[in-house]
Amino acid sequence: MADEANNRGAFAIQEYYCRTMDAPIYARLCTAIERGLTRDSAIGRRILDWPGEPTKDALPLRFIGGLHALVRAGADWELARVFAGAITDEADIAAVVNGVCVAHHAALDPWLDGPPQTNEPGRSAALMLGLMAVARHCSRRLEVLEIGSSGGLNLLIDRYRFVLGGVAVGPADSAVTIAPDWRGPPPEPQAVEIVSTRGCDVNPLDVTDPQVAARLAAYVWAETPERGARLARAIEMVRAKPVDLTHADAADWLEARLVEPQTDGVTRVLMHSVVWQYLPEPVAERIRRAMAAAGARATAERPLAWVAMEPNRAFAHMLLSVRSWPGSGEREVIAHSHAHAAWIEPGVPVPTGPGVPAGAVIEL
Repeated sequence: MADEANNRGAFAIQEYYCRTMDAPIYARLCTAIERGLTRDSAIGRRILDWPGEPTKDALPLRFIGGLHALVRAGADWELARVFAGAITDEADIAAVVNGVCVAHHAALDPWLDGPPQTNEPGRSAALMLGLMAVARHCSRRLEVLEIGSSGGLNLLIDRYRFVLGGVAVGPADSAVTIAPDWRGPPPEPQAVEIVSTRGCDVNPLDVTDPQVAARLAAYVWAETPERGARLARAIEMVRAKPVDLTHADAADWLEARLVEPQTDGVTRVLMHSVVWQYLPEPVAERIRRAMAAAGARATAERPLAWVAMEPNRAFAHMLLSVRSWPGSGEREVIAHSHAHAAWIEPGVPVPTGPGVPAGAVIEL
């Protein structure tokens, strides 16, 4: 049954995320929607009567992505002023949003139909840190399998250049260099050789399609234009050399990959970022079982690893975790980061965020 208070509360949770991630414009927008969205439009009613768990469904990001798309298309001048930070009063922002919901219903409504596919290349920096840990404990040669690849921009992880706390990894001549703000001691240098990257998604995106590229750009927060520029360069890299991206259910695809022959001296790695919350529980459970079974078969010559960058809402941060086999396969959190990996800090954070509904908690 729909719960309006819970649905409004999802925007309060997103406000906290935005505020802690140095996005004050989006934080104000979330507060205005939480407190001021009305039922005067079909969009407003659909949001307030959302039948699922709104935080886990990323309802705020769906809606705000649609609003940003209108701004990028030049469809509403007042809304553009909100996104530019020119309108800061909560009541004024709410009035603009409610008006937009009425005036642009046809354009906004489809944005609520599916989860955002941000496909943020910056997250590759955190994932690379995880791959470095795998290479250190297993073998430096890695076969990367990514689920929830969206448009495949993180499958370019072998082609990006990273600077992590002063430690450089990846080709020096890459068109994209990702250098997050590093908090804490630098990582131990570690050579990584990625022999292949393959991925799947239930709705893979062709990022070379201008309409798809525009949709991805709408999910980039207006306050971070550097992310938009990096997104465009990453798309050009895919245009120059496509990635291996398959249309498939994550569990079906991974189960098939895990029983394929594995080269001696190459670690097979499952990798994903901001995907787990969108998986139906039966799919997630199949992946857990498949990895446990493959882990039981793993040997020192043919290791297995699992690198995940997923949100923990008790921390309002992303947690980077690593598991490896042979061995216990116990999950180890090695770092936490900004949602787009604008900063990375080794270790586990201290919980500071607001409480969230039990259904919104994400467990690997």
